[in-house]
This record gives sequence, structure tokens and C-alpha cells, in this order.
Amino acid sequence: MSIPVVTVGQSREDLVGGLERLHGPVTVVRRCGELAELLAACQSGLARAAVIANGTEELTASLVDRLAAVGVSVVALSDDPAEAVRLRSIGVVTASLEVDSASLASTISDSVGQLSGRARRRAEQRDSGYADTAAELRPSNVEEEAEQAPAGDGRVITVWGPTGAPGRTLVAVNMAAELAAEGKSVILVDADSYGASVAASLGLLDESAGLAQACRLADQGLLDVESLKRIAVPVFTEAGSFRVLTGITRADRWTELRAAALATVYEYAREIAEVVVVDAGFCVEADEELSFDSMAPRRNAATLRSIELADTVYAVGAADAIGVPRLVRGLAEVAQAVPQAAPLVVLNKVRAASAGRSPNRELREAWDRYGPGSAIEGFLPSDPEACDAALLSGAVLLESAPESALRQAIAKLVCAAVQQNGKSSVIYSRARRRLKR
Repeated sequence: MSIPVVTVGQSREDLVGGLERLHGPVTVVRRCGELAELLAACQSGLARAAVIANGTEELTASLVDRLAAVGVSVVALSDDPAEAVRLRSIGVVTASLEVDSASLASTISDSVGQLSGRARRRAEQRDSGYADTAAELRPSNVEEEAEQAPAGDGRVITVWGPTGAPGRTLVAVNMAAELAAEGKSVILVDADSYGASVAASLGLLDESAGLAQACRLADQGLLDVESLKRIAVPVFTEAGSFRVLTGITRADRWTELRAAALATVYEYAREIAEVVVVDAGFCVEADEELSFDSMAPRRNAATLRSIELADTVYAVGAADAIGVPRLVRGLAEVAQAVPQAAPLVVLNKVRAASAGRSPNRELREAWDRYGPGSAIEGFLPSDPEACDAALLSGAVLLESAPESALRQAIAKLVCAAVQQNGKSSVIYSRARRRLKR
């Protein structure tokens, strides 16, 4: 198998000449003067590997991810140990500037094989054809690679819902609070690139876009567990505490939430928390037609990547004549964009006035007749007074309205039955003492 390579910069040995003298599968097809020229060559489909001897400091996780999307692996030459660590953390294969031609050719071949294995698995799953718009350009006649274990043991729960304010943030925030009350270590992530509102819901006045900060560090290969802990804001309740990565402060900052960087943030979040709860945006539309540049960032990449990497996805819809059809259409879009997601359907704002005298039964029967085939996982009753009180005080329902049927339904939905039965009395007693005071 021939491996065409483009290069930029020079090692201490003649890089191009040394590879050519081997007469092996690795062939240099272009020597570029700068990184921008190399990127253009890769994007045109000229190469399957890029060797970078100079300018490695310009490499970011997003750039490497986009090159991988068009089937190009990146090999960087550096003798700086710190820079080599940074490069490896963003997915770059590294080698010494003094590497001999035979070793470099072997390194290139291995990196191409590894990338091809990942590309084939993702093509079979079709999990990123919408988040990575050049996914269809990946080679398919490649060898399989062994599955890599996740970086951490934490679970990712993504709360998604269609347009129309079905209550995604309300559910995500209170899920995080209930899990923390159960004794779990939790990180709540606001990944909504259209209308981030977790900070406002929790009364966090110093809204500094923690997720954007973490993504910037991840994109540069500088994020680690300690820096993520410093960025995440601690939130304390009477029953437990959790950390929050606040969302972007303005919708036009969506470009800071790039898919590759966000995936790295989730990897480190898994290491420091047992559960990562993600409040995702509503839109899963493929936006590659909005730009001619397949290397450009994607507005909906944050939502799509949050769904792709989730262990559990909750699809939240409003239980009324408008919200249910929107949820059905939205689930079809999710199934097309991320087929392996299998969201758990949750109907929110359930009330007799909009669904009938027995709303749960009426909604379930209607869903069985007209829904997409997946069962309804849970019903969350409408309780505007409790929600208004929680929002006004910047608190979670567990504190502001512990006896609320909505709060109890969210706790039942997200917490294991055994754990909830064992600890609910403690939670309720604390809440009652607070109300009496």
C-alpha cells in the first residue's frame, strides 16, 4: 500500500531524500514551505500523512481532528520533551528530529494504520458524519485497530431536547444536584452553543465561560486534571456539592466549543467525576452546506459530539400538542446524525390541561400509536411555582422545593432505586429542617 506524504520543515537529516532512498511504500509527494500550504495539500486529498519538522507549536487538537477527518495522520518531529507531551495529548505521533529515515517511515506507516482503524470503526458506526463533514472522505479498505479503553471511569449523561424550551437545563441542573445528593462526584457541563443558561439557573454571577476556557486549553494540549478542577466552579447544596463548567456568555462565541477540544474535556471530566451531566443544545442539523470550507468549525459540533460521547442520552420534550411532534421530529434527526445514541424519552411539563384527565396514560397511548417506537422513560409533572422559586433563588429543586412532585420525579428518573430508597430520608429530613428554620 502506497502512503503519500507531505512535509513541512527539515530534520537534521535530509527528510525527503532519506525517505525516497528507501524505495518503500512511504513516498513524499510535496515539500511545503509553510503549514498553511501543507493544510491545503492535505485537504485536497493529496496525502495520507503529514510530517511536520518546523512549526509544531501551531498544531492544535482541532486542526489534528480535521486532518484526521480527511484521512491524514500527523507526525511531528521535536526534541523538546514538553512539546512532545503536548503534541501526543492532541493526537499527534512524535519522533525525534534526529530520527533515521527507516524509523521515520515505520512511524508514518504505523500512524496511518492506527488512524485508518479508527476511521473504519467510526464509518461503520456513522457516528460523526454530521459533526465532521469530511467523514465520507476517510479510507475504508483498511485494517482494524484494537478498541482503546476510555481515559476515565466516569459516565457521561447528555440531556438533549428539540427547539422550543422543553426544559433541558432544568432537568440537567437538577439531575446533577440529585446525583450529588446521592454521594456521587458530579460535573455539570453547559454545552449549549445557542443559549447557555446553567450559570443563570444556579445564580452564578461571575459567569466566566468555564467550558470555553477548558476547550482552549484542550485545543492547545495544555489541559489536565488539575486545571480542569480549577476552572470548574463548585456549587454547594445542603445535600451535596458538584462542579460546574459554565457555558459561553454569548452565542457568537460558539466557535470556541470545537468538537475535538470538547472530547478532550469530557475525557478529563470522566477522570475526576463519577458522573458528567451535559446540558446540550437543541440543534443537530448538519451544517456543512453552510460553508464551502470543510476545515471550518461547525456550529452544531458541540451538541453532536456531546451526544456521540454520552453513555446515556435523555431526550426531553414538552408534553403538549406542539412539544411532542417536535420531539418526534428531533428524535428522527438524532437517529440520522448519531445512530447509536438510543435516547431515553422524557416528557416534561406534563399537565392535565394539555394532555387530558389522565395525562400520563393519554400521552403513553398517543406515543405508542404515533411515536418513533422507543418507549417513554419518564414523565415530569408541570410545577411552574417550584421552578420559579428555584430560579428566583438560584437554587435547585432539592433545596427550594424538596416536596415538589417534579423534584421527586427527576430524582426517580436519574438515581438508582436502591440508592434513592436508602438515602431519600436523609435528604428529606435536611430539607424539612431548612424549611422549618
